[in-house]
Amino acid sequence: MLLAAPLMAHQQKIAISTVSLNPRTDRIEITHQVPVHDAEHALRMQGARVPDIVGSAKSREEFAAYVTRRFLLTVNGETVTPGYVGSEISGGSLMVYQETPAPAGEARLTVNSQILTDVWARQENRVNIGAGTQVETFIFGAGDTPRDAMLGG
Repeated sequence: MLLAAPLMAHQQKIAISTVSLNPRTDRIEITHQVPVHDAEHALRMQGARVPDIVGSAKSREEFAAYVTRRFLLTVNGETVTPGYVGSEISGGSLMVYQETPAPAGEARLTVNSQILTDVWARQENRVNIGAGTQVETFIFGAGDTPRDAMLGG
C-alpha cells in the first residue's frame, strides 16, 4: 500500500470540461475539472515557486485564469469570453466555473480545449456538451482544431 501513494502524485494528463445549458438562468455553464497535481505542475512550469492549489487562493486563481484562456468557445459563430464564476477543490481536482448568456433557441457551439497542451504533448482534454442522455463528447490534444456541436433548443 505504501508503494501506491507516490503513484497517485504523477500527472494524470487529462482535463474534463462540461458545457451545458441552464434553462432556469438562460446561461451556458462551463465546468472544468483538472487534477490538482497537474495544475500545480503547470504553475511551476510558468514560474510559480511553490504553487499550492489546495491551500492558496492565489494559486487557485492563477490557474483558473490560465484555464479560461485555454478554453475557446464560439456561440452561433461569435467568439465569446465566458465570465469566470469561481473555483473550488473537489476530491483531488480543481473545479473552475464559467458562464455566458445563452441565445434564444438552439446554440451552435464551436469549442477547443487546449488546457495543459502547452505543458504536455500527450495531454487529453475531454469536452462534454449537453446534459442527461443528450451529451456529445469531444477529445482534444495539442494542436487539435475546434469542433462543432448543438446545445439546447
